[in-house]
Amino acid sequence: MKANVGTLDRSLRIAVGLMLIALSLTGIVGLWGWIGVVPLATGVLRFCPVYPLLGINTRKIK
Repeated sequence: MKANVGTLDRSLRIAVGLMLIALSLTGIVGLWGWIGVVPLATGVLRFCPVYPLLGINTRKIK
């Protein structure tokens, strides 16, 4: 599992994931808010399984 999610991409994924989960917990959105687990996990792990299929890599290679 090679990291393919860059810093900005990672930050946005974590923020959106936490926001969706929080909205679901507070009852503002329904159970679909738990889909926020996906961007949260991909942000924390720095790997998106869809990116290699599409040939995308947002991580800067040194």
